[in-house]
Amino acid sequence: MSPEPAVLADPAAPFAATRPRTAVATVCLSGTLEDKLAAASTAGFDGVEIFAPDLIASPLSPADIGARCADLGLSVDLYQPLRDIDSTDDARFAANLRRAGATFDVMAGLGADTVLLCSSVSPDAVTDDDRLAGQLHRLAEHAAARGMRIAYEALAWGRHVGTWDHSADVVARADHPALGLCLDSFHILSRGSDPSGIADVPGEKLFFLQLADAPQLTMDVLSWSRHHRLFPGQGEFDLPAFLEPVLAAGYRGPLSLEVFNDVFRQADPVRTAVDARRSLLALAEATARRDTGHHAGTDPVAVAAPELGGHAFVELRGPERPVAEAEAAAAAGAAADPGPDGPDLGTVLRALGFARTGVHRSKPVTRYEQGAARILVNSGAEDDPGADTSHGSGGSTTTAIAALALESADPQSSARRAQRLCAPLLPRRHGPGEADLAEVAAPDGTSLFFCRTDAPDGAGWAGDFVPTGERPGPGTGVTAIDHVGLTQPYDVFDEATLFYRSVLGLAPCADGEFAAPFGLVRSRALADDARRVRLALTVSLLRRGEWAPGVSDPQYIALATDDVVATARAARAAGAPLLEIPANYHDDLDARLEPPPERLAAFRELGVLCEADAQGSYLQVCTELLDGRLFLALVQRVGGHDGFGWSDAPVRMAAHRRRRLARSTGG
Repeated sequence: MSPEPAVLADPAAPFAATRPRTAVATVCLSGTLEDKLAAASTAGFDGVEIFAPDLIASPLSPADIGARCADLGLSVDLYQPLRDIDSTDDARFAANLRRAGATFDVMAGLGADTVLLCSSVSPDAVTDDDRLAGQLHRLAEHAAARGMRIAYEALAWGRHVGTWDHSADVVARADHPALGLCLDSFHILSRGSDPSGIADVPGEKLFFLQLADAPQLTMDVLSWSRHHRLFPGQGEFDLPAFLEPVLAAGYRGPLSLEVFNDVFRQADPVRTAVDARRSLLALAEATARRDTGHHAGTDPVAVAAPELGGHAFVELRGPERPVAEAEAAAAAGAAADPGPDGPDLGTVLRALGFARTGVHRSKPVTRYEQGAARILVNSGAEDDPGADTSHGSGGSTTTAIAALALESADPQSSARRAQRLCAPLLPRRHGPGEADLAEVAAPDGTSLFFCRTDAPDGAGWAGDFVPTGERPGPGTGVTAIDHVGLTQPYDVFDEATLFYRSVLGLAPCADGEFAAPFGLVRSRALADDARRVRLALTVSLLRRGEWAPGVSDPQYIALATDDVVATARAARAAGAPLLEIPANYHDDLDARLEPPPERLAAFRELGVLCEADAQGSYLQVCTELLDGRLFLALVQRVGGHDGFGWSDAPVRMAAHRRRRLARSTGG
């Protein structure tokens, strides 16, 4: 379960003079028109585009809707759409003008002065540019008489006009001050059109701008547009390169979003609106920071993402065995009586070579360390306010990742950046003299901390722990946290991508899909340039059927080692519950890669999975699931391999399933 969306009256209010005006089309959001307007206002938008079907379905009159918008602090920047106006049939064109007049009546009630006119897709669309320009001129005269404007947009699938430059030529031919252009990034970029020429369009002819991102898909453009648009920063379009010539031409209207997306139109509208506004702020920042010599607008964030130094710690929520019992189990060289839900967390960490180095002064949290890898275990009850629990377990009683703490060169700047990107700081309880870490919630509910472990004057988070007297030794060879893997709820995968890109300054470094035992899984990895912080996000492509016995929202921590065979062998000798991999996998590995016989034998013995490409290889050994959801992985990167072992994920998932079944039956 994800956290409730925060109410954001305007998280960037002190910077309102420098940030661009923002707007969102009501078609982007779920719910009734009233729901959508309230969500847009809560998220801090300046204005909205009213989508005609939303208005038609509302019991409010246009005047009432306009008044509601004013009460919410929203301007009505656009009414849309006006379709199929031009016609080769003069009688039909006359009827279309009368229809446009009714639209102007609605706009007058709303208080809107601009309407979106789409290029025609009708069989009777005018195909002669001069005749088309003449009809648009007449329409513009009708609009001007009402004090209104027509923003003409080239639909990518328009019958005659389908490109921005063609629409610009028609508008120039029409030559009327009440007729201008609406530029839509999807319609332009989906066709592969070059937007650089927009810089030469007279600024007074750029009436409106609609922004949308999208994944690169091979399908008809209409279906692509209606179902797969995304907010800026969530897809693969180069939107800063698109926006820059628009601003260079002199466009000064709002940055507005028109995103048709099946997931967004089912999700909480406030949450979607917050995500939407974050995307525009991040886009404006990215555009302003382009060093191309053109006017690129102002930076609304004004706080660059501080350099990240790695994972300070990962906090797990889950039960921890009493120290004496855990030490006895470790001394016995066994993870001890795992029970139906898997082995005890603290015992497994000890078997993997971690030392129990500290206990929190005021909270039920224990610190484990090995090399530069630090894992905190929070055994407080989820509903205990004194435990200061994080959100990541989502109310689950199973062991789960509750928080990620990242080393920031400037934690306070990281926190300010998060706030300006619509991620408010969360309230936290801390005792006298304890570190006051800045905390925000990621889209899946995982808490995110910004900190400096080496903060001067002992002000770092590590000072909150009373040493146990146990010092970290060489352990089993774990050196650091390589990355963290988080399964995302179905409806927040794209939101999470944007969150980590914008708030942390990470960039996507890998995308993939694989056929898991119980359905297709989509994966995306993000990292900083230095690869000190890596996150691997996964999501089921379709909602899981109730019959599917897969793990609910699996998570993992990948622990780096320079020698996965030696580390795994030492961990197994200490009782770590390593996952068994079937012989068929290593037979296939032998056929594909032909590792040396002694190397292959070690892989078979220890359950090593091996993904290889031209740059190198990624070796991993996984533990069994701990308490049903979490596992740990020992990973070694060889050469320049930058992947995450996704090609081996189906094998690992099937092995985890077999082990869970065996435990449930006492095997």
